[in-house]
Amino acid sequence: MIKKRLFLALPMLAALAGGAQAQKSIAGSYNVEGRGPDGASYRGTVEVVPTGDTLRVTWLIGGERFLGTGIGDETFMSVSYRSGNHTGLVLLVNENGVWSGIWTYAGGTKLGQERWTRR
Repeated sequence: MIKKRLFLALPMLAALAGGAQAQKSIAGSYNVEGRGPDGASYRGTVEVVPTGDTLRVTWLIGGERFLGTGIGDETFMSVSYRSGNHTGLVLLVNENGVWSGIWTYAGGTKLGQERWTRR
């Protein structure tokens, strides 16, 4: 279901030219919960800050910090991230104020899932 919604949201990328106002609505602190590609669950926090045409996204999960750069609007967000030697990609859709989506590590063959709720 998430994959289908993400596929349907891809045309939204074409509408990102006027994204500054939309980025302000995305900005903020979120609680995050998810399940990694290995099936392990996790919880933490995410901070989203507008930075020009992009977003700075910082996760804190289990004492580990993940730093990302994102693009998006109030309905769809894509974030590339890194932590140490790990890099990856997150795709999220917003439904009624809750962001949910899928993610993977660079070179990965399985997907994780993630859900953000505003703090």
